[in-house]
Parts: sequence; structure tokens; C-alpha cells
Amino acid sequence: MIELDGEASSYRVGLAFNLKKGIQGSVEDIEAEYDSIDTVMAIKNALEATGCQVELMEADHTFLDKLKRTKVDIVFNIAEGLGGRGREAHVPAILSFLGIPFTGSDETTLCIALDKALTKRLLTSFRILTPKHQLISYQGERIRRDLKFPIIVKPNAEGSSKGISSMAVVDNMEQLKVLLERNFRLYSQPMLIEEFIPGREFTVGVIGNGPETRVFTPMEIVYKEDRNGRNIYSFDVKKDYKKYVEYVCPPDLSLELQRELMDIAGKVYRALQCRDFARMDFRMSKDNRFYFIEINPLPGLAPGYSDYPMIAEFCGVEYNTLIKMILNSALKRYGMAPVM
Repeated sequence: MIELDGEASSYRVGLAFNLKKGIQGSVEDIEAEYDSIDTVMAIKNALEATGCQVELMEADHTFLDKLKRTKVDIVFNIAEGLGGRGREAHVPAILSFLGIPFTGSDETTLCIALDKALTKRLLTSFRILTPKHQLISYQGERIRRDLKFPIIVKPNAEGSSKGISSMAVVDNMEQLKVLLERNFRLYSQPMLIEEFIPGREFTVGVIGNGPETRVFTPMEIVYKEDRNGRNIYSFDVKKDYKKYVEYVCPPDLSLELQRELMDIAGKVYRALQCRDFARMDFRMSKDNRFYFIEINPLPGLAPGYSDYPMIAEFCGVEYNTLIKMILNSALKRYGMAPVM
């Protein structure tokens, strides 16, 4: 807290976000990454519960003007940006340029992490196991001969399972070409194709920095209808998760395998130089090997819906406490006193 005349004064926190507008378009998941007003208000209420004053700052084309008009001590950033491969870095880059503290990873980490192929290339140098894959930049590009079907196809620079439907896994070259053609038309960006790993699926949350980093117990996504290990955590599944999946934490894993997965998650977090919080996805093959799939260093925080707060709740951290922990992790990085 800021000390004034011996008394604690609250921080003024800017809450940066992108709001769902209900845009209608040819792509159903066009706003999948953006937040609802309910999520924004839940975070605002959690921050105010710590004694902070909160300024809502939608990260649209007026964001710079809002920063100039409103003096804030720190920004709690959940903004996804407005477009392009580097969109998640828009707000952090502006804040870094202006010297304004903010929660979460910096612009460099966010740029790298949104690019799935680039992330995998970097993590491979740290000996992190990831499925064999290829970045396809245009229709008709030659496919690697050593890639084995089944193959999953996804837009290279999207989050929230955007562009991943129940038909994203293909079994032959003809299906692959048809799906690539469709995705290029809808998403206008390179596609990542990778060998699909049949098996179990886990997501792992991490919070904090340095020696205080905490890796939460992994959460397993258990599909109510098992398709021989070929289920995928698609956009449709996430949208109606109660119908399709159950979340299990702790998972039915030996302590040795659970610790191995948590150790890998911590290694990924450090390798990408994540800050404050992140969530990452893994699949476990039938021979009990964990494959890194992707990371979200700006995970959703919708209470009762997003995976990250679900993981925290399973681990005994209720929503308001989680938001306070994220804020305090950032405050400590900047040498600022924590909120109580």
C-alpha cells in the first residue's frame, strides 16, 4: 500500500480489457478471446475488495487517451489486443513504453507465446517434448513426409481454442487439404499442423515469480464420451463444457507422474520468461510421456468458466484471493508494497 501520513492508501489500478461486442460474422468464434462484462466486473470487485480504486480501461483505439487522462499506479492487464500476430503485446508494449507497471508477462513473452510454432521451436531447445509439427503458410505448401496421421490442424496465432473444431483432427492427406483450405479462408493466417497425440489431456496453472513461483496441481480434462483418446478440447466443448467434460483435480496419476508434469510446466514457465501467472496444456501418450501442446500467459479469468480459476479453486484458492495473488506478484516485481 502507499503510505500517506502513517496511514495506508489504496492503489489506483487500471483494468485493461477487450470486451465482447456480440459481433456477427462468418466465423462463430470471432470474439472467443475477448471477455464479457461479467468477467470484467468480477475482477473489478475482487480488486476493490483489497481496497484498491479501479478504473475501467477498455483497450480500444482510445486506450492511449484514457491513460493520459487517468493516472494509475498499476494496470491489471487482461487485454487481448485488436488484431495481428502481436496483438496480445499491444497493451503491455504501450505500458512498458510509458513506464507504467502492469500485471502479467511482458510484450516479448506474449508475442512469442501466441505464435504456436515459434513457441515450440524455442521450447525444443530446452528439451521440452512437443508433437512433431509443421507451419503451413499457404495452400499447396509441401507437407513433411515424416508427419504421421492423425494430424490436428489449428490457426498458428489464436487462443481460446479459436479455429479448433470437432473436425480439427484428420486421418489422411485429402482431409488435411480440405481443412487447410477452409481454415486459410476463414482465419487468413498460417496453420500449424502437428501429430495428434491420442491419450489424456491436462492443463496446468502457474502463479508467481522466481523462488515464490507456485505450480498448481494439474487438472485433467475428462471427456464424458471417450473417442478412443481422440477427443479434443475444441471451441464447442469449451463453450458448453458441462455437457462434454468433467474437470478432475488432482488427476488420477501417480505422485511421480504428477510431479513430473508440474516440473515440466515450471520449466516451460521459466524458459518463456512468463511473469505472475500462466496456464499451459499437455497431452499424455499411452506410454505415459507428456507432450507440451501450448501455453497461455494471459489465461482467461472468468469465474466459474475459465480453466485457470477452476484450477486455483481446486487447489484451495478462491477467486478473490487469486486476483489478489496475481496483483501482489506484479507489485512485488516492481518493488511496490503488496495489498492486504
